[in-house]
Amino acid sequence: MRFSLLSLLSCAFLLACSAGAQTRIPPGIRQADQTEEQTQKNIPPPASPRAKLDYAQLKHDADELAALAQSVPADVDQASKGVLPKDLAEKLKRIEKLAKQLRNRLNR
Repeated sequence: MRFSLLSLLSCAFLLACSAGAQTRIPPGIRQADQTEEQTQKNIPPPASPRAKLDYAQLKHDADELAALAQSVPADVDQASKGVLPKDLAEKLKRIEKLAKQLRNRLNR
């Protein structure tokens, strides 16, 4: 009886010790977990929200661009008759400037 009680206690002790012990994790899995944690730390913050567009200014510039563009064919017709309007070059430069500004603002 003594032998069975001693063996029973030793078996219970071994079971208690093995139940409390952690299961071994292979080194590859540990390394993968550490790499994942490092990657999460190195993630840059989300990009800043786009700069808010001034839609009223965009509309104004687009309307001005449209009006200037509509006036160019009449000026070209006058040029074909031998009369070159002196503000035609300025209109064309303004058209280029407005188009570039609109394109840059919308592509940001």
